[in-house]
Amino acid sequence: MSSDLLTFTDRGIYCPLGDFYIDPWRPVDRALITHGHADHARPGHGAYLATEAAAPVMHHRLGDIPLDTIRFGETRQIGDVTVSFHPAGHVPGSAQIRIEHKGQIWVASGDYKTENDGFSEPFEPVRCHAFITESTFGLPVFKWTPQSQLAQDINAWWASTVADGRTPLLGAYALGKAQRLMSILDPSIGPILTHGAVENTNEVLRAQGLKLPDAIRVPPDLNPKEHKNALVLATPSAFGTPWARRFGTTSTAFASGWMRLRGVRRRRAADRGFIMSDHADWPALNAAIKETGATRIFVTHGYTSVFSKWLNEQGYDAQIVSTEYEGESLDTAEVETA
Repeated sequence: MSSDLLTFTDRGIYCPLGDFYIDPWRPVDRALITHGHADHARPGHGAYLATEAAAPVMHHRLGDIPLDTIRFGETRQIGDVTVSFHPAGHVPGSAQIRIEHKGQIWVASGDYKTENDGFSEPFEPVRCHAFITESTFGLPVFKWTPQSQLAQDINAWWASTVADGRTPLLGAYALGKAQRLMSILDPSIGPILTHGAVENTNEVLRAQGLKLPDAIRVPPDLNPKEHKNALVLATPSAFGTPWARRFGTTSTAFASGWMRLRGVRRRRAADRGFIMSDHADWPALNAAIKETGATRIFVTHGYTSVFSKWLNEQGYDAQIVSTEYEGESLDTAEVETA
């Protein structure tokens, strides 16, 4: 429709009046990027625009790209539209992108979560007419453990594991989730050892002023006996590898929204599963959409059929759009070396 501020193409979400794409998955001349995860920030674009807080990680992952930055809440005229970036609460620097033209407002949310994790910029509801939402966890079964309870559960598992003479091995994404976990770990139990992919990202975030507890990068010659009572924080792709086997007898755990589903932990052969995500759960998805005031909802990656059907039953004009975003996967590989 000619009145649509955003259209959905085989390259990505496109704004004809501004001649730019949002999180495109194929190379384009101009890309506005919601955050630094690899399925949203890809190489090969002619020009990039992202928040100041997202820029360091994007440079770390993509190299010397032509990247311009914008502050949260700052407005910028691009072609015939006014653009601004607003906190998405997903990971540090993550943004929802607001597009306005002649009083019509659309928002592309990228990935988001509404719970304030104390580390990422808190989610900010943005009023609009049309809202593009993820549905990674768009089923009623998905409801996250409150962060205060999560901290108690993880630290209790850490303490009991080392008391049993085993090493706790905790799996999480290198960007976002790993740092959120670090912020709730109790350093009085023991030291935190980190996989190289996690620590590389930690260094980038620390350099931009984000505060994280001390951690020890795991070098090739590490002797686990020299780090009594340590917890090891690693990417899921490191589990079951020689890197992980150096720690001897371990208790393995994953921190993921998928731990809410029966059978996932068993298939991953994990001893524990902690229910947390940097994406919105079912209640948060519904609350966030309601707060926008939007009547038109475009549902992207995740449980798109179920969630769009539900939204239509609630009176929204909801439809599914096909994208190449991945959401949250326990099997996502990290490109950084250990």
